[in-house]
Amino acid sequence: MSYTGPDFEPPQPRRSPLRRPLTVAIAALVPGALLGWGVYAAVAGPDDGGGGGADRASGARTSAAPSSEGPASPSADPKAPTGTSPSPSTRKPSPSASKSAPAGANGPLEGKVVVIDPGHNPGNFRHASEINRKVNVGTHWKECDTTGTATDAGWPEAKFTLDVAHRLRTLLEEQGATVRLTQDDDRPYGPCVDERARIGNEAKADAAVSIHADGSGAGNRGFHVILPGSVHDGEADTRAIVAPSAELGQRIAGGFVRVTGSAPSNYVGGGTGLVTRTDLGGLNLSTVPKVFIECGNMRDGEDVALLTSGDWRQKAAQGMSEGIVSFLRG
Repeated sequence: MSYTGPDFEPPQPRRSPLRRPLTVAIAALVPGALLGWGVYAAVAGPDDGGGGGADRASGARTSAAPSSEGPASPSADPKAPTGTSPSPSTRKPSPSASKSAPAGANGPLEGKVVVIDPGHNPGNFRHASEINRKVNVGTHWKECDTTGTATDAGWPEAKFTLDVAHRLRTLLEEQGATVRLTQDDDRPYGPCVDERARIGNEAKADAAVSIHADGSGAGNRGFHVILPGSVHDGEADTRAIVAPSAELGQRIAGGFVRVTGSAPSNYVGGGTGLVTRTDLGGLNLSTVPKVFIECGNMRDGEDVALLTSGDWRQKAAQGMSEGIVSFLRG
């Protein structure tokens, strides 16, 4: 997604000449249980060093600011992507939509709780003052939330994330998991990034995943998974979740490569598809294993062709689901 926080500084994108070979190599390393995804070693060390801004952007602040036209309205879908859920104007939000959904009977994930965090809220653009207020993210203060980015045609990230979240929820419930969404377009805006973390903590989630799409420059392509770095400062203490979150992220990345065929990001993560961050409140305040996934870049034409395809979004959800199932089954 794109952020315009006061300390947002997009760096120069980094291109990986080994991107295609790495894609093949990664895909070969993730059959079955997806253990031993060898590329993790390249990012298991220090943080990539992103700056501040609102909570979430690519690992080294690669997201570009939204166009001067302002936030895209959730009611306007000029591109009319395929396979989207009904719009808020035709779908009445359920008052219990973000509560724990009933788990499937006797599935392999029976008794497991997964929290899915669809990045942003389709109504955020109507509540600028509310989402711009600062909240404590453990180590410092950041904006409550942002509107997210959008395609050049105006399709919002918030609609993308919610659609993928619905697909992922269905797949996980079929495996017997109890699933909770942090928001289901059932509130005017938000929740703020601190509350998003708190929802996962209070649910005692066995795994939590925040779904996003990036807003970087054209030519920057691919997905990446953001892992929490070790933080012990103020109200933030991620030391207990760093290792399990890394495993969760590796398995999700492996499943994503295998099912979607998408390559890891060519502009962050050194071609590994994994980035470690220590500045995101949604990760720093989490007490349960949690990762973010940037599914692609909404400002690149080739990635947009995927992100706006219902068939591809189903594959994205399937890849995430397989990674989560693998993680939870051990």
